[in-house]
Amino acid sequence: MINSPRFLLSLGLTLMLLGILLPFLMVIHVLESTFFLNFFAWGASVAGLSFGTIGFALWSRNKRGN
Repeated sequence: MINSPRFLLSLGLTLMLLGILLPFLMVIHVLESTFFLNFFAWGASVAGLSFGTIGFALWSRNKRGN
């Protein structure tokens, strides 16, 4: 399942959206800005970008191989 391009792309998209949504909620003062929450939002964004890139690379490799 971890080698599935669709899973990696959806996981990447979810993490990237979380990385956008959390700072937005902190800016409009819905969530309190803490060091852990800031670091978690940054980590979610970086991990989402990484998983999305890997998922897209696997997807394009599978499409080119057929």
